[in-house]
This record gives sequence, structure tokens and C-alpha cells, in this order.
Amino acid sequence: MTVKVEVIEGGVPHNTILAAGLVASLVLIYLTYANVLTGTQLFSFFGGLGAVAAIVWGSHAIKHLCSYGIGTGVPSAGMMAFGSGVIAMLFATKYGVAAPIVAVVLAAIIGAILGFLSNNVLNMRIPVMIQSLIEMAIIGALVLMGFAAMMSGSFEFSPLTSGTVTILGLSLPSYQASFIGGGLIAVAFMLGGIAIQHPFNACLGPNWTQDRMLTLAQECGFLSMIAVAVMSMALVSMTAALVSVIVALVGWYYTYTKYIELSKRDAAAWLDAKPIPELEGH
Repeated sequence: MTVKVEVIEGGVPHNTILAAGLVASLVLIYLTYANVLTGTQLFSFFGGLGAVAAIVWGSHAIKHLCSYGIGTGVPSAGMMAFGSGVIAMLFATKYGVAAPIVAVVLAAIIGAILGFLSNNVLNMRIPVMIQSLIEMAIIGALVLMGFAAMMSGSFEFSPLTSGTVTILGLSLPSYQASFIGGGLIAVAFMLGGIAIQHPFNACLGPNWTQDRMLTLAQECGFLSMIAVAVMSMALVSMTAALVSVIVALVGWYYTYTKYIELSKRDAAAWLDAKPIPELEGH
């Protein structure tokens, strides 16, 4: 199989975005552990912010893979690797406070195996395939862990699989009233996957700019965070859920207005470049 290289130059180097996204996501997810230290759930919103950081990194990883012109294979590769992150995330939750780090390691191993099979068994021979699938697997694990921590107040296994229901004033344990048992993990998967895949497709074109695409990635991340914050009302205290909703709304509004501003800037620059020749007499 041969591929057409269509590298888009300029902007912040991908490896810089990779490092920033990884560190920011891990730090923000770990900040949700403040819930355990304080005995509250008010710090759950940090999980959502960690997911947004990973989504921004993920959107640029998609662009990095798209540079090799594999077309519709990009969402296929992205969702496959993103899905493998679910496996890493679920296994990692059994390791308590070390869960985010373990998730990164496990996801990297799974992504490397998928990348090797893609290049050497399926014979795709894409230079960045292994790195891209490793990144997407890690991103998938971090996005899901961030949203899980935001919905349930923790990234450890027990809170993700057990909730409580109140019957006649009595609080009873219930598997169905949990992040995993209630199927919320499937919703989180789609919210994260769509938010990662959309920005590059939306901004693709002759006037593509990195800052506009990454701003849209932030906006999509916060939009997904709003949905997650609303769903968290079923699993965490109303106060904690409202804090998450407010943080998500503020982040979405700021990034949305910034994206509109950058879109107008790029549209004006495209017109100023006069890409359509003007004919005399018209």
C-alpha cells in the first residue's frame, strides 16, 4: 500500500503538543483525588478538564496521521485505538491511586501492538502509524478516565462499579447506578471520540490554521464536558455536578467565541488572498 504525504507545515510541533497534553491530562485527573483527601466531590470537574486536555492532544494526533493521506482510514484507525484505550482504562482502575499512570503504560503497549500489526501484517507502511496508534490509545484511556472521574468523583474501580439508590429513605448499593453498570461509559466513549475526530475535519482546507483547529478541539471538549456534567447529577452530589456544569459552560463559551473570532480572521485572509480570479468587465 502506498500513501500520499500531505504534511501541513507551521505552528507548534506535534511532539510539544503531545508532551503538554499528556502532562496536563495526568495532572488534572490526579487533582480529582482531592475528593478523597477532603471527603467531598467538589473537585470532580478536574477530571473533565483532564479529558479536554487529552482531546486537544488527540485532535492534533489525528491531523498528524492525516498528513499521510489515508482518507477514511483515519477515523477507523482513530476509533480502533481509542477503543483499545477502554481496555487499558478498565484494567488500570484496579491499581488505586496509580491508575492514571498504569492506564498510560497499558494503553501504550496495546497501541504499539495495533500499530505493528497495521504496518507489518496489513502492510500499510505508514511512518507515523505506530506512534499515532500509541498516542490515540493513551488519549482514549485518559479521556475515559477523566470523564469517569467527573461523573463518579473517582478514577478507582469500586466507585465506578457501585452506586446507591434510595428506597423509602434507605440507601441501598446498586451496580446499575454506577458509571460502568449504568452504561455511561458508552456515552463517554462516543462524546470523547466525536470531540477528537471532528476538529480536523471541520477545519480542513487550503486555509487550515493550527490555532483555529485546536481552539475548536477545546470547544468540542467543553461541549462534551457539559453533557458529562449533566449526567454526573445521577452519581455525585448536586453541588459537585453544578460546579462541573458551570466550569464546562464557562470554558465552552470562551472557546466558542474565540473559535468564531479565528474563523472570521481566516475567512477574511482567504478573501484578501483573492483565490478566485476576477475577470475584466465583471
